Amino acid sequence: MDAGSTPASAPSTKSAALAELQRHGGCLTAAAKAFPRAQTPWIDLSTGVNPVPYPLRGKMDFARLPDPTDVAALEAAAAKSFGTAAENVIAVAGSDAALHALPRLLDARTVGIVSPTYGGHAEAWRTAGRAVTTVQCATLDVTEHDAVVIVNPNNPDGSVLPAADLRHLAAQLTRRGAWLIIDEAFAEVTPEISVAAEPQGRLIVLRSFGKFYGLPGVRLGFIVAHASIARTLRPAFGDWPLNAAAIAAGLGAYADTAWQERTRRRLASAAKRLDRLLRATGFDIVGGSSLFRLARHQQADACFHHLAQAGILTRRFGHDPCILRFGLPAPSQWKRLTAALESWS
Repeated sequence: MDAGSTPASAPSTKSAALAELQRHGGCLTAAAKAFPRAQTPWIDLSTGVNPVPYPLRGKMDFARLPDPTDVAALEAAAAKSFGTAAENVIAVAGSDAALHALPRLLDARTVGIVSPTYGGHAEAWRTAGRAVTTVQCATLDVTEHDAVVIVNPNNPDGSVLPAADLRHLAAQLTRRGAWLIIDEAFAEVTPEISVAAEPQGRLIVLRSFGKFYGLPGVRLGFIVAHASIARTLRPAFGDWPLNAAAIAAGLGAYADTAWQERTRRRLASAAKRLDRLLRATGFDIVGGSSLFRLARHQQADACFHHLAQAGILTRRFGHDPCILRFGLPAPSQWKRLTAALESWS
């Protein structure tokens, strides 16, 4: 090999890292491999997670197994927040654990996933050997599938389907023995859109804790279903589905309604600030929620690479190279993001 030449494996290593970045948000190790000369520390705007997390409080006893009564208390606290009964709620180690378990637990061989959306759903159903069809909501034919998956608000465009429409669809599917799975991972910022309060028939709702409360590392999520269904699903997650940190975080956060309201206002204000910054850079805002913004630019891919070299990770998507998703920066990160965007534009 000539001096100064690049090893043959280098391009494939970078390509693999870039592919991983397109598959998931939050892959900072892959980002460092793809952009080894990037500014550090990295600013991760690829996940849509609240950058100001709920302050962890309460006792976390890691010297003993979590007590089932503590898990039950957490499920009751979450149920109260969702507006439903505790018997309808199952705590799991993150909503990702739930969405990967459901294809193996439900009597569904074919699934229609309203797309484009979060790719983890299709991946989970295909891994379980189920037949996956991506469908447009406007043309959704409920007679074709054993299960239908809808992300609401959708990721990445933030589009929202009315709760009344979803309940009507759930009733249609239930009448013929099919399932409706609603992923409400981003619903905490707009709780009025949720259908978790009324999990009737074969409706299953997934809720995420980490995004709104800014604590994805505790791995906490919930399945919400009619009590009769919840009883059949619960054993699949074992006697100790959560760790002590998840229980303590959830018990504190779901009871703290004042923090929740302040946070919703703060996130809405921050999202508007991000919109102004992106528009000043030439982006069009085409969707999002208070936790993330979806923006369009003909040179979006060039912007992704420019920001990555500046140590700022955004989210790009294979189905459209002209869009980027931006999570909200932390208060201390606005200046650096602004400078990076201004130097690109």
